[in-house]
Amino acid sequence: MSSDDAKTSTERAVAPGEGYAGDITPDQAWKILEESPGAVLVDCRTQPEWAFVGVPDLGSLGKKVVLVPWQVFPTMQLNPEFTKQIKAAGAAEGAPVLFLCRSGARSRSAAIAATGQGFARAYNIKGGFEGAHDDKRHRGSREGWKVSGLPWVQD
Repeated sequence: MSSDDAKTSTERAVAPGEGYAGDITPDQAWKILEESPGAVLVDCRTQPEWAFVGVPDLGSLGKKVVLVPWQVFPTMQLNPEFTKQIKAAGAAEGAPVLFLCRSGARSRSAAIAATGQGFARAYNIKGGFEGAHDDKRHRGSREGWKVSGLPWVQD
């Protein structure tokens, strides 16, 4: 039996690729979304984060954010349907797929996994939605989508 045969479906669905297209800033992500009709923004945080912290607003670009969790709340297990769900939401393997999480860690893992599943133009948005902690251990003041002044909404 090969090592690929021994892997679970979750391990196969999130297997890392040979890297990813790279880290980009939130402003670079916006420019890609603006200029590339097929570009997709995948917010890979959890449902509670989307509900309580907010999500990017791509309405002025005529697009919607694809909400697919990298980890499933509340267990925080890797989402075994991750790649299948981003494909079902309209992400095409040849188009730019931009991944966003809270600070850039989960989205980097998601971009690497997506690369392993055929998405050659998978990018991580560094700083994520809220960025790293500041000196007072708060997020949202140093880096990220919100600090960049890009549109977002909160329910």
